[in-house]
Amino acid sequence: MQPRLDYTKTDRPLLQALYALNTAVDTCGLERSLLHLIKLRASQINGCSFCVDMHSHEARADGETEQRLYMVAAWKESPLFSERERAAFAWTEAVTRIAEGGVGDDVFAAARQQFSEDELSKLTIALGMINTWNRICVSFHVVHPVRDAAKAA
Repeated sequence: MQPRLDYTKTDRPLLQALYALNTAVDTCGLERSLLHLIKLRASQINGCSFCVDMHSHEARADGETEQRLYMVAAWKESPLFSERERAAFAWTEAVTRIAEGGVGDDVFAAARQQFSEDELSKLTIALGMINTWNRICVSFHVVHPVRDAAKAA
C-alpha cells in the first residue's frame, strides 16, 4: 500500500485543533489503560493498521499484557476484562458502528452502570477522536512503521 498524501502538511490550524483535542482526550481523566483498549478496538473495527499498531505499541509501553491485547478482538469470549472494560468495548462497538443501528438502550444501560455521565461523555468523545483518526489514516493510506524489518518481507 502506498500513501496517498501527507495530511500533516495540510491545513495547519485545523490540524492543531485536532491535536489539541487528542491531547485533551488523552488527559481527560479516564484510565489510560481503558483509553488504549477502546482506541485499539475501534481501530480494529475500522481496519486502520496504523492506529492498531500505534495503540497496541503504546499500551504495551504502559504495561498492558500481550495476552489482553491479543484478546481485544475477542473480548466477549475472554475472561481477561473487567465489567467496566466490557461495557466500554460494547459502547465502542456501538458508537463506531453507529450507522448499523445506533446505540441500543441495553448498551447504554450497561455503560451507565459502569460510567458516570461525565465519564460516558468523555468516553464518547474519545471514540469520536479515534474514529476521526481512523478515517484520516485509512482514507490517505497512512502506513504503520515496520518494527522488525527482517520479518516484514
